[in-house]
Amino acid sequence: MTKRTPPKAPKKDHRLTHHNDTRNDPYYWLNNRDNSEVMEYLDAENEFTQHQLVTTDNLQTELFSEMKARVKEDDSSVPYYYNEYWYLKRFEKGKDYPIYTRKYLDLNAEEELLIDVNELAEGYDYFNVTGINISPDNTKMAYGVDNVSRRMYTLYIKDLKTGEFFKEQIPNTVGLSTWAADSLTLFYTTKDSKTLRSDKVFYHKLYSAVKDDILVFHEKDPQFYAQVYNSKSEEYIFIVSGSTMTTEVRFLSSRTPEKSFQIFHQRQRGLEYAVSHYKGSFYVVTNADGATNFKLMKSTLTDTSKSNWQTIIDHREDVMIEAIEIFKDYLVIVERHQGLIQIQIQRWDGSDNFYMPFDNETYTASLGVNIAFDTAELQYHYSSLTTPASVINFNMENKTIEVKKKQEILGGSFDEQNYIAERLWAPSKDGVKIPISVVRRRDTLLTKHTPFLLYGYGAYGHTVDPYFSSVRLSLLDRGFVFGIAHIRGGEYMGRSWYENGRLLFKKNTFYDFIWCSKFLIEQHYTSPNHLYAMGGSAGGLLMGTVINMEPEIYNGVIAAVPFVDVLTTMFDDTIPLTTGEYDEWGNPNDKQYYDYIKSYSPYDNVERKSYPNLLVTSGLHDSQVQYWEPTKWVAKLREFTTSKNLILLHTNMLAGHGGASGRFEALKEIAMEYAFILMLESID
Repeated sequence: MTKRTPPKAPKKDHRLTHHNDTRNDPYYWLNNRDNSEVMEYLDAENEFTQHQLVTTDNLQTELFSEMKARVKEDDSSVPYYYNEYWYLKRFEKGKDYPIYTRKYLDLNAEEELLIDVNELAEGYDYFNVTGINISPDNTKMAYGVDNVSRRMYTLYIKDLKTGEFFKEQIPNTVGLSTWAADSLTLFYTTKDSKTLRSDKVFYHKLYSAVKDDILVFHEKDPQFYAQVYNSKSEEYIFIVSGSTMTTEVRFLSSRTPEKSFQIFHQRQRGLEYAVSHYKGSFYVVTNADGATNFKLMKSTLTDTSKSNWQTIIDHREDVMIEAIEIFKDYLVIVERHQGLIQIQIQRWDGSDNFYMPFDNETYTASLGVNIAFDTAELQYHYSSLTTPASVINFNMENKTIEVKKKQEILGGSFDEQNYIAERLWAPSKDGVKIPISVVRRRDTLLTKHTPFLLYGYGAYGHTVDPYFSSVRLSLLDRGFVFGIAHIRGGEYMGRSWYENGRLLFKKNTFYDFIWCSKFLIEQHYTSPNHLYAMGGSAGGLLMGTVINMEPEIYNGVIAAVPFVDVLTTMFDDTIPLTTGEYDEWGNPNDKQYYDYIKSYSPYDNVERKSYPNLLVTSGLHDSQVQYWEPTKWVAKLREFTTSKNLILLHTNMLAGHGGASGRFEALKEIAMEYAFILMLESID
């Protein structure tokens, strides 16, 4: 492998003082994307990374080709029926983007094209369509388009009778919208153009003489985000205003869109609730009155204050309610117990109550598209580390299962029986057992020479379930073992798992990952020379902190769009996400949180030590983690590391937080990441 001198960012003193504590940030100047010196530096970093990985060019091509070869290019979704039409999404061979169609009443009917994203995306380096939304009278379609990768969507409205577009184009939205019952009134949420916080809900009236759209709600609290959606019954429109730990819902009859929304229950710090409608009641999933794992309650349509809520399913210490789905004759409750999803089904008349059978040691399940109300068919998705994703219809009346679609893995070499998955339990620093979901080929021997990639996230209560990945086969088939550390900060083991991994308990997240890593080494699954770690976004924060704390137990680390400059970012309330994240990380304007965040923030804790090989990725247009965070971090790591290991930065100059758009362009980025760790493994 050829090495040469990496780019060196000039140091320009910039002092930041808070609570009588001064930090000098000599790379602060990199936060100006309009500065030509910054762009030249990013280009130099990309060129350096390309040069250092040049020996993997053939491997990257090979990886990309085999990943792409596993994908069924001419693929289609499972059709779903809604309001007299069957809706379908398909991909055609050689094309990156989906085509959306529908058929009237019968799947054998003539196909009607709704939108071909491939045609719209021509000429754009990035293109994403979201929120396709059909009006109740089936004659209009709204959808959002982002062609920058900053998650700012412009809404378009198409007349499905004529195929023409309405003149209206609504910018700066979240991309989602909601039709009222009249099929003329469209509710949508806009974002603040600077902070990208979704804060205002408007309605737009087609054919109206009124020039400006009507503002119906403005969320002024900078810690809250607003969204609008329809009830499944389509009788109500809800506006949800929420922060990390508090919810407030407003509701309005869909038949009277010009009237004012009513507050369901006044916001109360720490009270979270989600509302569904069924017949003469509202059903509420909530943590009210200490229900940490949530409980199910209901209220009347006329008195929705908390004092009127009645318990349907009480709180359980070992079971968390994640969601509910309402049908005409059935109530479906999605629960999590001991890290695994359970689906409970109850008849409204009380004549039946049962759990769907799942018999795997580690798996993931989730509800699918269940728009239809008057049906006994429940659609759900199922996969595991060894089982490709399936879309399954479960008949809740006769309890039969029909697999509507199972992900096809092309290429001829994949056989589920060649792989084995298990769940390990690693003791953390405080003795708490942390689950690790692990997958490998059956013929991969577990020794100190076995390469192991451990993935982690651990924030926002987001659970990384043990899902199947066809691209991951490229590692497994080359002798790697892959694991997911279900660390605190997620909700794998219930809500308390999250509460014990945020704010002043955030360090549990880092300790959990480190102790999982040490456990794998102690149990001879691998060794420090062959252990690799990976995480993105908040998982990139995890990677940054872990290598500050225990840099020598990993041979290589991939940090994707990493959130690593926590203090400086959390002090800047003009950039996206900051104010809404005070309940996740803490508000550093409070000295207690300032001191705690400073004690682990990756950028602030870089010091003279032997850092492992590192590949850092970012996106110039990233709205979630600004590109300058990973850029500054890499510059500082290079300044302080005592090792000769590679520290590489790759910035996608055309994309944002989610990377490249299109199903195949994204594979090239994965191929680069895999080639990086395969290169490191081959050096040993």
